[in-house]
Amino acid sequence: MNGHADHLVGTFVAVDRTLEQEFEARFVESATLAFRVAYAVLRHRQDAEDVAQEAFVRAHRRFVRLRNRERFRAWLVRMTWRLAIDRQRGDRRRITREERSTGRDAGGRGLIAAEEARAERDLIARQRADHLWSAIDALPDKLRVTVVVANIEENDVEEVARLLALPVGTVKSRLFLARQKLKESLRWMQSSIR
Repeated sequence: MNGHADHLVGTFVAVDRTLEQEFEARFVESATLAFRVAYAVLRHRQDAEDVAQEAFVRAHRRFVRLRNRERFRAWLVRMTWRLAIDRQRGDRRRITREERSTGRDAGGRGLIAAEEARAERDLIARQRADHLWSAIDALPDKLRVTVVVANIEENDVEEVARLLALPVGTVKSRLFLARQKLKESLRWMQSSIR
């Protein structure tokens, strides 16, 4: 019985080491990609590094459950992108709260009116951005990742194809489909701008 238990422990340790080595190899090939996706959203180096690190920690924890490990890069891009968006939204809420708590007592009727106009413009811009991100979030994963890597990160089609390990024609097709779906989803915004 004891020999059988030792054999099972040895098997689990070997499997664990193999998974660990596979994750390390994928980490090395994807480290800059995670940072670039986070930086494209946040535009702040330290925040992007924090988000990329958090994405790798989550990826490490969930790597065992990943069914298709060949799609690791796309999975990591989606995870990093979502974490970066969450960080950005949290930062915006925090800044808005801080501005409200410090700016109201500054004095002067003109200053208050200017602040209110700016706040209204910011609110409208945030609402439009939220609607755009909601429309992007509603896209199927394969279209969403392609749009994010191409448009947010401002990569050309060839670079997107390389990053996502897809043929150039597939990237072009996905970008076309994604833009059509976004156009349909956001049609109401075009009429409200006019």
